[in-house]
Amino acid sequence: MVYHWQSNDVKRSGVDDMVLLPRISEDAIVDNLRKRYSDNCIYTYIGPVLISVNPFQQLPYYGDKHVEQYQGAASHENPPHVYALADEMYRNMLIDAENHCVIISGESGAGKTVAAKFIMQYIARVSGGGQRVQHIKDIILKSNPLLEAFGNAKTVRNNNSSRFGKYVEIQFSSGGQPIGGKISNFLLEKSRVVHQNEGERNFHIFYQLLAGGTNDMKQDLGLTTPDYFAFLNQSSMYKVDGTNDAHEFQETLRAMSVMGLSEEQQMEVLQAVAAILHMGNVPFAEHGNDARVEGREYLSYPAYLLGVAEEALEKKLLSRVFDSRWGGQADRIDVTLNVEQACYTRDAWSKALYSRLFDFLVKTVNDAMHTQTEGLNVGILDIYGFEIFQRNGFEQFCINFVNEKLQQIFIELTLKAEQEEYVREGIKWRPIDYFNNKIVCDLIEAKRPPGIMLVVDDICAKMHAVTEGADRDLQTHLDSVMSSHQHYERNKEGFIIHHYAGKVSYDVDGFCERNRDVLFNDIVEVMQSSTSEFLRSLFPENLSKSSKSRPTTAGSKIRGQANILMDTLMKSTPHYIRCIKPNETKRAGDWEESRVKHQVEYLGLKENIRVRRAGFAYRRPFDKFLKRYAILTKETWPAWRGDPRDGIHRIMTAVRMDDDQFQLGKTKVFIKAPESLFQLEDIRERRFDGFARVIQKAFRRYFAEKQRQKQRKEASDLFYGKKERREHSINRHFVGDYIGMDDQPGLRALVGKRERIEFAETVVKYDRRFKASKRDLILTPKYVYLVGREKVKKGPQKGRLVEVVKRKIDLPSISHISLSPYQDDLLVIHVRNQYDSLLMLNFKTEFLTVLKKKCDESIGSNIIINFATQVEFKVKKEGWGGGGVRHVHFERGQGNLAVMKVNAKQLTVSIGAGLDKNSRPSETRSTGRRDPRSRLPQRPAPGAGRGLTHRPSVRQAAPPPPSPAAADLTFMRPPDAGVAGVKRASVGQPDKPVPGGGRPKPAPRQPALPKCRALYRYEAQDVDELSFEEGEIIELVQEDASGWWHGKFKGKKALFPGNYVEKI
Repeated sequence: MVYHWQSNDVKRSGVDDMVLLPRISEDAIVDNLRKRYSDNCIYTYIGPVLISVNPFQQLPYYGDKHVEQYQGAASHENPPHVYALADEMYRNMLIDAENHCVIISGESGAGKTVAAKFIMQYIARVSGGGQRVQHIKDIILKSNPLLEAFGNAKTVRNNNSSRFGKYVEIQFSSGGQPIGGKISNFLLEKSRVVHQNEGERNFHIFYQLLAGGTNDMKQDLGLTTPDYFAFLNQSSMYKVDGTNDAHEFQETLRAMSVMGLSEEQQMEVLQAVAAILHMGNVPFAEHGNDARVEGREYLSYPAYLLGVAEEALEKKLLSRVFDSRWGGQADRIDVTLNVEQACYTRDAWSKALYSRLFDFLVKTVNDAMHTQTEGLNVGILDIYGFEIFQRNGFEQFCINFVNEKLQQIFIELTLKAEQEEYVREGIKWRPIDYFNNKIVCDLIEAKRPPGIMLVVDDICAKMHAVTEGADRDLQTHLDSVMSSHQHYERNKEGFIIHHYAGKVSYDVDGFCERNRDVLFNDIVEVMQSSTSEFLRSLFPENLSKSSKSRPTTAGSKIRGQANILMDTLMKSTPHYIRCIKPNETKRAGDWEESRVKHQVEYLGLKENIRVRRAGFAYRRPFDKFLKRYAILTKETWPAWRGDPRDGIHRIMTAVRMDDDQFQLGKTKVFIKAPESLFQLEDIRERRFDGFARVIQKAFRRYFAEKQRQKQRKEASDLFYGKKERREHSINRHFVGDYIGMDDQPGLRALVGKRERIEFAETVVKYDRRFKASKRDLILTPKYVYLVGREKVKKGPQKGRLVEVVKRKIDLPSISHISLSPYQDDLLVIHVRNQYDSLLMLNFKTEFLTVLKKKCDESIGSNIIINFATQVEFKVKKEGWGGGGVRHVHFERGQGNLAVMKVNAKQLTVSIGAGLDKNSRPSETRSTGRRDPRSRLPQRPAPGAGRGLTHRPSVRQAAPPPPSPAAADLTFMRPPDAGVAGVKRASVGQPDKPVPGGGRPKPAPRQPALPKCRALYRYEAQDVDELSFEEGEIIELVQEDASGWWHGKFKGKKALFPGNYVEKI
């Protein structure tokens, strides 16, 4: 049985699917999440939406057994898990031949990046494939540590915060194997390269390089401790709890190798990283009105690493070239910069180099995954979460805008689109109110009236240099244009937006500068003169062409990227993971009620539950529904030719689905409850299982007949021309186990746990005085066991018979086997350097055939079989007497039963003539038809054999029945809900419920079924049989003359043998 990590050994907490909550409110949702979180049940469903609470610890739910548990399973079969969502997405992509995507959303630190990793790991483990496919999987998985090193950083909210967004598209062949992929990246937070807030770090790669680089590497790159570099020592935060930067650096290097970067290319990347650190240490001082480099020694290393002259680096840091046009004349003027402008140039240079380096790595990953083959895609969106810091600048504004767009697409696809689809399809439906955040998106990005981003672009277009007044002009302009908007509010430092997630105050200082995102052409010229081919390739601009169009701003880029992303997501079948951050301490087990409740409110989980309850859990176009479930009726299988509605009605009637559980629209069928869908899926699985059984049965019968003929020939060859045969000695099936070892745990325990039972039979063993005693002969691939029984002489079990191994013979020690040329059943096993065993076997032909085969496999040579009328064998030494030898003499007698006479040390065996030793078994083929009586249980009632120590020597297995189917941290608190929160609270107030939920009057209760009591224990021999213990009560559904009755036990309907029970 597959181990279920929450269903059996882990306490159930709350409800798995919050659609089933008895009361719908934010408090009830938070309480359910808290109960589950306290028991490490971090996943919960709202219909198909997965809610994931960050546990801030590594949980043991992601091993191979969990992959096996969720692979191919229906979502209702197992507890909620990210693997269940990944499996459903992957399988439906193949079944429907449609692109799928998963949108992972939540605030910073809620666990979005980890969820994306688990999805990629799951798909990589279940998708199979050869060497090329495995290489693609390695690239997909190793892209995570590489891009995290260059794109993630520690913030006050998250120790591994994504400071960029990425959309990973994995491309699959028609067989479900990954054949390629693509990564799209969005809005890298470049400003972090030159500035970090208190308690935060720069990008991980800087600290990884300083901690994990070799001594030679550090010496070549001029590296020392982090506190030496101005770009790293602003916050005095150098280490992160639980993070080993040196170890992570090795992972980053391995990832670059997997992407195809040579060691030389890797060194060039790290050289660029080091150059940025050294660039940040270049200081400036005021000299009159101009800036000067304070200490030229700070120029040497960045110039060396960038491959440019010190003079060129200094000149471009302190001056800028302007193109002047007057009349028809063009002129270039060098303008010296002040300290502020020089610092801006240094920082812009560093940010541009890092951003282009990051784009190069993304392109490297994409080149490694590129394929020309068309296929299906699974997309995984892992993008920065909604965030609020003590000071929120242009980057936070863009990040929160993208999250606003993601919330909008969630509303469009789960709330608004669902209700519109009901109207379009003519489905009876009670509308649910919800807050639509489109009004906030329009405030930021609308063209008419112009949104905030367009106003910022307009102000930037009028700037001719970096000026202090631009940001104040922006604030004044926004206040005059936006003041009447209900989601906009004035502020002393800038402005406030009432986002769907709450109120956020933005500081306008630096807005225009960061939005312009301009890299002066003369800096590009210097980089294009570098001696490093790699660095030159990062600056491919053609400066000879003059552009008259307005430069692209950072705001317009992210706006365009966001809209392209939304279009891509809308073309795929979406799945959702809503991540929740339970605390700000980043410690396992901590729970902040107010913070979780705020996230539950702005994520719209209550509205999601209400829409799910009032709506339909499943919908499919008519043709796809018929294609999937046509197998449920004879009329619709293999294809329905008539009106699709009629075909669907036939299917629903066949499965006895209530009319109120489904509706037919104009083009789609809608099913209300998940349980109704599960019913369809279960019946479909049983039908396929039934057909598979028929196919398997026919194949097994065919294969068994082939094997039987092969075994008969091998057995015939063994004795042909050497020994007379008994009648029917070979014209029968070779069973192998004539004891019933599966039902003899005492015997099974005497054999090795992993040893396969090849042959087992109760035999007669003769000792040195030719006294007979019974033994169980068991043959495994390594040994021959002779098991007898002895009485316990001491202890509480004194006098009880127990099984003991009387003899254990390893196969290589068997020298040869001796038999007579007559039809008797005696044989002698001769053992090297030990005594021999004289045995009588009913199924000696089968035993010797199997023994010969196992000896061939274990020792690589044929076992010797001798046939003679006089056999000598060694006997066991007992007491003071010597071992000695004994003789067996065979002679012709009368009849088919052997007559034995003992004369001192010789046994004389006489027997009549058998079948001619040159005869072959008949070639009569089995027709495959069975006597109807063969369906009766061949296993007798256990009471018949109570006097035996074990079962008789006929295999007693039940036949298969007929096949069925630190500083001011106030910003860390949950933000004010603002206007968006007021609107959310004002909509969707639940009406007074209809008694009974509006359901029709329930059908009268069915009369109770007759019951019967189990007389004996029965272990199911197949999946469509019941297992029960002695004394347990079974409901009797139907009796059958075959002896196999239909019953109901512990919620399962299946078959059981009628002679094992008595009616009550």
